[in-house]
Amino acid sequence: MTENDPNDVPAAAPAQFANLQADGEQHSDLDLDVILDVPVTLSLEVGRARVPIRNLLQLNQGSVVELERGAGESLDVFVNGTLIAHGEVVVINDRFGVRLTDVVSPSERIRRLR
Repeated sequence: MTENDPNDVPAAAPAQFANLQADGEQHSDLDLDVILDVPVTLSLEVGRARVPIRNLLQLNQGSVVELERGAGESLDVFVNGTLIAHGEVVVINDRFGVRLTDVVSPSERIRRLR
């Protein structure tokens, strides 16, 4: 290394960042206010079926597609494609709804994302 070599770069010290916690406080609850109004897609799945395209093209009004789930089994409740709960169909004031019977734990939801 020569004194006038422009390609010589001194070794930099590691970057240091300020403590992100105010006064060393531990915040176990996240401030979720910034995302509370973000819309998500909630969907309910009664069941699934695999059918050949030939059978799919033959469907018309009144056709019945048999699902792999039996009558009375719970539905799956998804948010943006992620399973979050299981439930059952209810009717309230002539409208369909879902009563949640089991909610998937947050740790299980995170595990399923990986």
